[in-house]
Amino acid sequence: MEKIFNGEKTSKIGTEKRPAVVHVQTEERSKEVAAIFEEKGWKYIIGLEPDKPEDITDLEILLNTTETRVVESKIGRNEPCPCGSGKKYKKCCGQ
Repeated sequence: MEKIFNGEKTSKIGTEKRPAVVHVQTEERSKEVAAIFEEKGWKYIIGLEPDKPEDITDLEILLNTTETRVVESKIGRNEPCPCGSGKKYKKCCGQ
């Protein structure tokens, strides 16, 4: 039986342990992408492959990281209404 999770954390992309890997078609594009990595301080590997399509997925992932959203607590039906009426929420603003 193969173990799926080995207990080790995967390292974040763009670090020394797991550099971002991108493939570009031209030397000029390579310099543009390298400048972005250098500006942000991310570790990277750029492959120059003129006969293959450009693949900058790792760079796009790093540039478009999602931010954690904080969800506000939900008002219970039987809690006092936040409007200040003194009534239960279900009898006041929760209709």
